[in-house]
Amino acid sequence: MSGRSTAAAGRASRRASNRSWGKTILLAFLILFIAPVALRALLFSFEDRPRSFRDADWSSVGQLAQAKDFPEARVLVMAGQTGGWKGVLSLHSWIVIKDENEPRWNRYDVVGWGNPVRTNGWAPDGRWYGSAPQVIADIRGADAKKIIPKIRAAITDYRFRNAGDYRIWPGPNSNSFVAAVLRAVPEITIALPPNAIGRDFRDGFFAGRTDSGTGFEVNFWGYAGLKLAAIEGFEVNFLGLVAGLDFRDVGIKLPAFGTLGLKSAPALAADGNMSRK
Repeated sequence: MSGRSTAAAGRASRRASNRSWGKTILLAFLILFIAPVALRALLFSFEDRPRSFRDADWSSVGQLAQAKDFPEARVLVMAGQTGGWKGVLSLHSWIVIKDENEPRWNRYDVVGWGNPVRTNGWAPDGRWYGSAPQVIADIRGADAKKIIPKIRAAITDYRFRNAGDYRIWPGPNSNSFVAAVLRAVPEITIALPPNAIGRDFRDGFFAGRTDSGTGFEVNFWGYAGLKLAAIEGFEVNFLGLVAGLDFRDVGIKLPAFGTLGLKSAPALAADGNMSRK
């Protein structure tokens, strides 16, 4: 009789322990994924944002020199907050390149209507849906000249470039396009911000090097995944939302907010020294 009681008590203890773990996991999920999105949505509702695509300001912020006044080769990866409900969660990213002595900047975006890949649809340093652009990478001179042919080839070879290929979630979307270029040009050694939803899209299961080439990731079609890398830090992807730790900026990564770190303030396009962020 005492043996049965002991066994029953053991089973009850295990059930209680399992329930405790379940509650802990649920609480962690609510804190890391649901609460940040809810808070960002609340803040977003008070922001003065354009109501439609036509109402938005798409003009240049005036931070880039005229191409004729900047003879060096240059590569920029840029991003701006999206509009509508997507603006709560995600950035839109694009690539700007200019070869040595080339007379114009060339901007490449992917959009959700018509043929996805667009060339020079907007000013290279233009606002996106009214938001000033953030510079993710700025590479100049000989370094830029060396990688521009690879970037052009990656853009030409982008797999999802035909009408109907675009999917807003989990991808392939605008951020999936830029991420694909970064993977094809590992010399850039950067990753898109964690709130660039679609950057983690993979057309299948993937286990291998991260976009920056500085670590390892496991990815399930972009719906879920884990990363551990020097550039990306530690990341958990759940349904495209990313939470984790940033090792370089000594900060945290939260869905909808991106990276909150000591050095994570957005930078505008400017004419100074080469940098990778």
